[in-house]
Amino acid sequence: MKSLIITILVTVFAFAKAYSQQLSGIATYQSQRSFDFKMNNDKNNGMSTEIQKQLQAQMRKQFQKEYTLAFVGAESTYQQEESLAAPAPSTNGITVSISGAKGITYHNTTEQKLLKESEIMGKEFLVNDSLPKLKWVLEKEIKNIGVYTCFKATISEEYEQPSFNEETGEEEESVTKTRTITAWYTLDIPVNHGPDEYWGLPGLILEVSDGKFSLMCTKVVLNPKKGVQIVLPEKGKEVTQDEFNKIQEEKMDEMMERHGGERGKNGSRVFTTTEIIRN
Repeated sequence: MKSLIITILVTVFAFAKAYSQQLSGIATYQSQRSFDFKMNNDKNNGMSTEIQKQLQAQMRKQFQKEYTLAFVGAESTYQQEESLAAPAPSTNGITVSISGAKGITYHNTTEQKLLKESEIMGKEFLVNDSLPKLKWVLEKEIKNIGVYTCFKATISEEYEQPSFNEETGEEEESVTKTRTITAWYTLDIPVNHGPDEYWGLPGLILEVSDGKFSLMCTKVVLNPKKGVQIVLPEKGKEVTQDEFNKIQEEKMDEMMERHGGERGKNGSRVFTTTEIIRN
């Protein structure tokens, strides 16, 4: 009897693995970001609390972007969808414009391979490296996302948050903080893919959030009739992830030194991918 149960389990797992290797699909995700910033009225041309709220609403809307995850077996590609968005509205002469990464990210979970098209100040790079090791903790919580039953998984990680002097704008000693990333995955789609950099769970990740930025799956099409084509990214100078991070840090330092925390000639101040422009 025991040997029969073992045989059945082996057969089930083998079938599930074979099914996941043949499974293909296209998942659509939408991004959202929460904001909680306050600006000193004495130093920001009398910017009222109401205007700050309107700016936050602008920024939230600008961060609502759509992404597509295409997967076939162990391979997947992820990229932002092109959109003909209307010009960002102006609030009291201030316009918020947010640009996002539009290159292709490729994962091969069998070979643990990562290819990612990225850009730093107009220069294109192709990150060629191993997939990041994500230490997921599988939780007991369950919830439904659409028609799918989803299970919770989390990661706790430390990160360095830059700190700046409010008076001079100069960078001070960074602060070490901890954040928890929460993902919801479904065993109904037994592939270990997910949006952005996230992967490695026993089912497709339908939702992921770090508390401020979240990605939510809005649509899944499995085994589409037209099939799924995996196109490998190839644009840009090839670098490792560490090399890319170093270049990015150097360019950010150069930008901070160049602007010195002051407004540029066109009246703009740059916050990484965000520009707040006073007209």
